[in-house]
Amino acid sequence: MAKRIYNKVIPKSNDWAIVQLSRNRKEFNQKVIDQTLQVLNNDKERVRPMRDEILVTCNRELLRIKRNKWKIDPLDDTFFWQNVKKKIEESSSLPLEVQEKIDREIQESIIKRYVNEISGDFQNSHYQFAKRVATFGFARLLNAVRVKGFFSLFSKQLDLGDKIIVSGEVESLRELSTMGTIVMVPTHFSNLDSALIGWVIQYLGLPPFIYGAGLNLFNMKIFAYFMNSLGAFKVDRRKKNIHYLEALKMYSKEIIKYGCHNLFFPGGTRSRSGAIEENLKLGLLSTTLIAQRELIEESLSSDQKPRKIFIVPVVINYHFVLEAPTLIKEYLSQHAKESFYKEEDEFSTSYKILKFILKFFTKGSDISVNICKPIDVFGNYIDKQGNSIDKQGNTIDIKDYFLFQKEMIFNAQRENQYALLLSKKIVQEYHKNNTIFSSHLVAFLAYEIIKKRNQNLDVYDLLRLNEDDLVIEYDFFREKIISLLQHIMSTNNEIQYSDYLKKTPDDIINHGIYNCGLYHINRPVLKNKQGNITTQDMSLLYYYHNRMKGYEMEQYV
Repeated sequence: MAKRIYNKVIPKSNDWAIVQLSRNRKEFNQKVIDQTLQVLNNDKERVRPMRDEILVTCNRELLRIKRNKWKIDPLDDTFFWQNVKKKIEESSSLPLEVQEKIDREIQESIIKRYVNEISGDFQNSHYQFAKRVATFGFARLLNAVRVKGFFSLFSKQLDLGDKIIVSGEVESLRELSTMGTIVMVPTHFSNLDSALIGWVIQYLGLPPFIYGAGLNLFNMKIFAYFMNSLGAFKVDRRKKNIHYLEALKMYSKEIIKYGCHNLFFPGGTRSRSGAIEENLKLGLLSTTLIAQRELIEESLSSDQKPRKIFIVPVVINYHFVLEAPTLIKEYLSQHAKESFYKEEDEFSTSYKILKFILKFFTKGSDISVNICKPIDVFGNYIDKQGNSIDKQGNTIDIKDYFLFQKEMIFNAQRENQYALLLSKKIVQEYHKNNTIFSSHLVAFLAYEIIKKRNQNLDVYDLLRLNEDDLVIEYDFFREKIISLLQHIMSTNNEIQYSDYLKKTPDDIINHGIYNCGLYHINRPVLKNKQGNITTQDMSLLYYYHNRMKGYEMEQYV
């Protein structure tokens, strides 16, 4: 079948919102600073007195620098925060009005520092270069592996479109991108996700999105270059103080209002357990609601139709995740409450990233990216004209959600509830659009059989089982695979699965074993010399098994 080539939705880059924002970056950042200060100064319920709040932030920042310093941190980090502390201490004996003036200046300098750190710096020329390098480089690598011979390096026979399967509501996404602002919210399993979604966006002919990317990614030169080129704004999960969180929320809200298509991972961080995220972070999600309300309010005074915000969940599927050993170790440590752990990362150097990418292409494991049905900020589905549709199939005006006695009113409690409902709807879409791979199936089955044979043991006891207790007879395993497949096929596509699951049970088992944990030294699932199923790493088996949690398929094992 001929590959689809998507034309650019907005051909001229000068018309892209992200380009226009980049030209007005200084003014835009100042607006974010001013509005953040306004919120901090007016919100007496959540915010402590200014001096107390500054001291809390300052102490937390000094603790962060001491315990968990990163390469990407500013060189003057220690000096800045020690200086803040010094100014507060030295002014404590001054008259109150002088103290207040100093506090306002310090608070403004903190917010300015945070906004400049968070802010992306999209450069169209860098974006175009990065796009060409990534597309050309990956395609050459792919051809060298799949097409034999030296000249395969220059072949155009294969490209990333052969490697990455993009499916789902592609046309809706393209059409809606011209009618409103897209906020894409993908699942998050690997540090490769950002680069992968970046490729998908340009492949579909969409203008570049603004990213919310973890600051840790900027520790690495390759990722830092590509993230900066893509206009990523930075999210530092180490900073939990109210100054930083308010600046981040304000920045996110304003870029949505500006009309920039936006992308962030609502799970906040990569899934440690390997399961699809269940509890999403509400902070950035709530900014979509605030932005939508303010856009409607502003439209009332201008008699113009408000720009609409469309939420698009996206599910990414890999056969294997490079970082799985570290992620599951952290997950088990956290839940066992063994000790404070420090985040580790297989992506800690550019060399390791390149090594992984090379392995990924040479091993030939596929990726799928499923675009879910777009929804509004209240979780209602959207039709092709951009209208919100309720459960009865009626068109609705989302302005009504913000009304109280026919007046537009901000109600924090009500909007928090809306954000919670939106998060649940996104999780629901993740499960509906997750694609089961052969690797997921064999890992799920192997773990569940071992668990059923040891019903009195919890997950930590299962991890300590002897090798002999981890062997599953092949014929029994095959019989159970057939049972699971029969259930999956009987759901009339309620459960999404890859085409490979239409093959014979033996083919599926072999394919799943080959792909599951392809890169790992200790294989999560494999055949022993007798041809029976076993594992070399029970924790990894648990990680890959978790991808199928929530489907209630344990009863078919």
